[in-house]
Amino acid sequence: MATDKEAARKLEEFRRSVTNKGEDIVFKVFPNKLIELHQIIQTYSDADSPFNMLHSKKTDTTIYPPPSNADVEDPHTKKRRRTADGSAENGDVHHTPRPKYSDLVHSNEHISSLHETVKKECDQLADLCDQVKLWVNLTMPKIEDGDNFGVQVQEEVLAELMRAQDSAYNVRDAARQDHLQRAKICSKLIKYPHIEDYAASLREHDEKQLYFIRQHLIDIRNIYAVLTDLIHKNISKIRAPKGNNGMGLY
Repeated sequence: MATDKEAARKLEEFRRSVTNKGEDIVFKVFPNKLIELHQIIQTYSDADSPFNMLHSKKTDTTIYPPPSNADVEDPHTKKRRRTADGSAENGDVHHTPRPKYSDLVHSNEHISSLHETVKKECDQLADLCDQVKLWVNLTMPKIEDGDNFGVQVQEEVLAELMRAQDSAYNVRDAARQDHLQRAKICSKLIKYPHIEDYAASLREHDEKQLYFIRQHLIDIRNIYAVLTDLIHKNISKIRAPKGNNGMGLY
């Protein structure tokens, strides 16, 4: 069996496009992302930077009244009883209590917006790693004995790309964990508004999250730095893992 000529041509075009895209990411996108994130990190101490720790002092611990659409005058709704076959009875109706609206503590919009920034960076990092992984996999030679040092280099690069993706997935999940932990503190604050430590705990939580977000961007920058350095230093083995290594023996 042989591959159809048209399919073989399209397959070769796909391989070339993957190679061009992979090398473009490695030599242009990775370095540019590294520089972009480094510049953002350098501005952490600036007063107008959204990542300045001064923003952690703006936590709103005020407990607001329930939403205005809460029906406090008629907390029950009328509902007819139904028979076993599902038809409504003509007799009495029973009352179903409506949900009670609780007091309100606003979320920290500034921290939420920074979470969106970090999530966007994580999504981009994971997508770029996927494309580079595909490129490296397609440059691997057929499996055979001998002269496998270049393949080992490719496998190490692939392992580093997978570690980078796992880090991106873990960092992206930080926003969900933050909202869950913050919700627990807010529920305690609503239930026990006279205990000042719950308000202090909420402020400390937001300060910790801002600190973590700053560290997440540093981690993502470091991932780009490590990937760029590793791939650039071993680019010849990635491109041609089965080079003529025997020349060094003579």
